[in-house]
Amino acid sequence: MTPYSKGIHHITSIVGDPQENVDFYGNVLGMRMTKKTVNHDDPETYHLYFSNGQADPGTHITFFPWEGAMRGRVGDGQVGVTVYAVPKGSLEFWKHRLKTFDIDFSLEKRFGKTYLRFHDPHGLVLELSERETGKLSSYTYGDIDQAHAIKGFDGVVLYSLSPSETAQLLVDVLGFKKAKEDARHIRLVSDGEFGDTVDIKRTLDEKGFQGTGTVHHIAWRTQDDASQQTLQSTLNDQSYHVTPVIDRKYFHSIYFRERGKILFEIATDGPGFDVDEPFEALGESLTLPERYEPYRARIEQILKPLEVPRGKLSTD
Repeated sequence: MTPYSKGIHHITSIVGDPQENVDFYGNVLGMRMTKKTVNHDDPETYHLYFSNGQADPGTHITFFPWEGAMRGRVGDGQVGVTVYAVPKGSLEFWKHRLKTFDIDFSLEKRFGKTYLRFHDPHGLVLELSERETGKLSSYTYGDIDQAHAIKGFDGVVLYSLSPSETAQLLVDVLGFKKAKEDARHIRLVSDGEFGDTVDIKRTLDEKGFQGTGTVHHIAWRTQDDASQQTLQSTLNDQSYHVTPVIDRKYFHSIYFRERGKILFEIATDGPGFDVDEPFEALGESLTLPERYEPYRARIEQILKPLEVPRGKLSTD
């Protein structure tokens, strides 16, 4: 059987001050910080992970906090909008919460559905979308209870420089299905629990450039190493110039830039985030790739100390 993707594995973005990042996603959005580690290619920079309580694939947003870096521009050749799923009937709660924190928002419509759009402190474009399917998060924070807590990703809006070729790749290689289209977007879907909806903007606007407030890359799920290798071979046969498999400790990754110039990753569901710390304590300590452990003391001196909000983790 030809391997296919069940949707988004994770999304990695570039932000500024790491404490501002933690405060927003941990305190305002009430997400669980599940990993505090470092950039494998730059160990003097954090790599921070936030997810639902279960740390499921399809729920992780991750960040490279490049404090002092130039502000980027969200535009074509990037993931334009990151969309989170919240429980049915909870948008009014989130409108009130955003107002409480003086965060401006707007209501967007795509294919008859309402999306609550706002920006994080560093300029990332986010949306909340009500979703009946998918289990509730086991993590709650403050007055964000299970009936309102973010479940995981609903999907993304891709700002491709070649919308038709991006759609073709997702359908022909990654197994998405075309669900709807109109003058503004092409909608593709997979059968994942979360992160299964991809809207591709059909019209071209201003080209984006990388910096704080932009998405660095999007990762798509693959079940295991064998299916990843099959996809790698298929992509190389189509001249996508895929990287070798890279061990990211919590999953294995390959990378390539698709025809619309968006950086894609294909990541395995395992080994998982509890390989180096207990599940109940995810994100509480600084974890390092093994090759950096001899330099832990120096790295800890360089990294900015973080105060991480902690909510309640249900064991039900």
